[in-house]
Amino acid sequence: MSQTVDRALSILPLLAEGPADLGQVADRLGVHKSTALRLLRTLHEHGLVHRQSDQRYRLGARLFALAQQAVESLDVREIAHPHLVALNEKCGHTVHLAVHEENEVLYIDKVESRYPVRMYSRIGKPVAITVAAVAKLLLADLPEPERRALAVKLDYPRYTARSTPDATAFLAELAKVREQGWATDLGGHEESINCVGAPVRGVDGRVVAAMSVSAPNVVVTADELLALLPLVRRTADAISREYSGQTPAKETE
Repeated sequence: MSQTVDRALSILPLLAEGPADLGQVADRLGVHKSTALRLLRTLHEHGLVHRQSDQRYRLGARLFALAQQAVESLDVREIAHPHLVALNEKCGHTVHLAVHEENEVLYIDKVESRYPVRMYSRIGKPVAITVAAVAKLLLADLPEPERRALAVKLDYPRYTARSTPDATAFLAELAKVREQGWATDLGGHEESINCVGAPVRGVDGRVVAAMSVSAPNVVVTADELLALLPLVRRTADAISREYSGQTPAKETE
């Protein structure tokens, strides 16, 4: 680790003890005030520290938001995993769980298909945000101004002839997903792969994660996969109830 990064990170546990002024930070780091100020400014720009009106520094709200986001993601994965496994045992296909973080949609869990033909995807890998069912579910839950702002910033790769072509089509798809409460990717990323997904909601009703079932069309047709939608939605609802603390854990029917 570089000395600069090491020093900057050393400021965070110091401020966790309580607000400190520039001199106190410099003394604890064993550096000149100008060096400490430069480090504090960088952390401040990223929202990790905040300068108070008395010129002392404390931990910033962004740090708490990141920590909370990390905790929530880990919690939902832990809660969801047994349900994902149960769904996989019933249908045999690949099951994913994804979250929206820092303008990306990432897989945070995966249960492999029992069939020889499998999907190339891995935990921690960003999804194709303009076509993936889980991405549509997560982004559809954003407030409309955020959806529109995001849509115009995205690129729209033509992975296949069924890929989402532009921002207008993407926003229309998100509106549809928001209304119906489920999403598909029928050959939008890979012509041979179909996917159906449903949202996982928190206690406030907002979407905290999205889960999906995916399969190649050499194993099942798109219509056969769509027939699993009720089971997928029941699984997502069961995860939502447990995540929200509404019911104890139980196997998805």
